Amino acid sequence: MKPSNARAIFVSLAGNIGISLSKFVAAAFTGSAAMLAEAVHSLVDISHELLLLLGVRQAQAPADERFPYGQGKAVYFWGLIAVIFFTVGGVFAFVNGLQQLMHPEPLDISYAAYIVLAVGLVLNSLALKEALQQFMHTKGSVPFRSALRSTKDPSMRILIFQNALDIAGELLVLCSMLLFQATGNLYFDGIAGIIIGVMLVVAALWQAAQIKDLLIGESADEHIVHGIQALAKSYAQIRDVDAIATLHMGPECIVVNMRARFLEATYAYEMDQVTNSLERKICEMFPTVKYVYVKAAVENGSVPHGVHLLGQEMSLAERHS
Repeated sequence: MKPSNARAIFVSLAGNIGISLSKFVAAAFTGSAAMLAEAVHSLVDISHELLLLLGVRQAQAPADERFPYGQGKAVYFWGLIAVIFFTVGGVFAFVNGLQQLMHPEPLDISYAAYIVLAVGLVLNSLALKEALQQFMHTKGSVPFRSALRSTKDPSMRILIFQNALDIAGELLVLCSMLLFQATGNLYFDGIAGIIIGVMLVVAALWQAAQIKDLLIGESADEHIVHGIQALAKSYAQIRDVDAIATLHMGPECIVVNMRARFLEATYAYEMDQVTNSLERKICEMFPTVKYVYVKAAVENGSVPHGVHLLGQEMSLAERHS
């Protein structure tokens, strides 16, 4: 578990536990469908964060005979389960808001409800700030929107969306209560509940689509692939890179398979030296690359005798030994 991820999750979890309890109490006293939708929303957030912690912790397990590339994809699995909870919470909020819209129930808005929302807004804003700071620290020079869309770590993306939706939902509840007190129209409460439900479901479906690609097996970012190709071609003995395939086995684990075409005059021992050096430099340049396989071929397309798979997976520590 990266410390930055753990800290962001714990900050959000601590806030949501208190927020959820206070919102349920406020919903019981006010009878507001929108407040109840937000209480369920916060409860779902707690389940998200517990699942994310479970996934990030499991992903730390070292590689073994059963899992030769480690268990990094556990983050994706538990992230998908968290998205399912998101969907269930959204459906509940939508149905409850629709029921309030069709059969309005009287509301009893008090100052306590406003205090609960104000505290929720402050805590969720702090949690969102923490998640954004950690994300900005790890995304590097990649533009924010591109990084958010292409990140291979769903835990941070889920945290950002979760806290942003919390703030949006609380603002909707606040507006619905103010409009009700100004007009006496009960429909505003139901409409707010429906909008909160729709937001949750749409966000869940988008998140599921992103995680699906990672579970199936998504390649590394383009800048990593291009960087590996450029590094390989920087060796005088390598004429070209015929093919390169990358696969994310977790947010912090990339497997690289590549076929390097050497100049015909290159001796086998030189190929061995070059491939070993190339493997080491790839891991130094891109720390998320943990396994590298290089297949050597010469210009005429043949593979030299005794040179089949010159690259073997090894830890970075082993490479320096």
